[in-house]
Amino acid sequence: MYNKQVITEERAVIMENTVENNEKKDIFDRIMGWGFLKIFEPFYKKNKEVLLYLFFGVMTTVVSFITAGISKALLEKMGVGDVWVLNISTVFSWICAVTLAYITNRIWVFESTAKGASAIIKEGASFYGGRVFTLLVEDVIMNIGGKLLGINYWVTKIIANVIVIILNYIISKLFVFKEKKEKQSA
Repeated sequence: MYNKQVITEERAVIMENTVENNEKKDIFDRIMGWGFLKIFEPFYKKNKEVLLYLFFGVMTTVVSFITAGISKALLEKMGVGDVWVLNISTVFSWICAVTLAYITNRIWVFESTAKGASAIIKEGASFYGGRVFTLLVEDVIMNIGGKLLGINYWVTKIIANVIVIILNYIISKLFVFKEKKEKQSA
């Protein structure tokens, strides 16, 4: 009887610890625990923020390119002028990409600690404000590359996106999601 009680208590402790560990791990932490991926886990843990930022940066770029392509094709079929095609497709793709970026950056990349409507609104406004700045940077690059220099639309889009991804990380890290670092070091 005593042994059964000890074993049952030990199982309860193990189950409780397992539940707690799984709750603290996000989906990416869990994936890194699968099979052969375990060998990359130390590197992943050390560089998680940058790796997730790059992963979601690629996803955001894919969304940006797809939505830019769709809007560009539709606007060209409608007979809209080249300047308008450039600007409207850039803004439309920006709205789609930034929305995805905010959600993924908030949840997984920077693990935001903002709680409550006002804190989340402030954080979101800061995020979108930083992205407005990089939208202007992207728009300038698209107009200089596409309109003034005559560089292919997609080549210009790739160059613009590389610059924007770097600027967005710096802005997010230093200005938008800085609270996480401050709270952890306190």
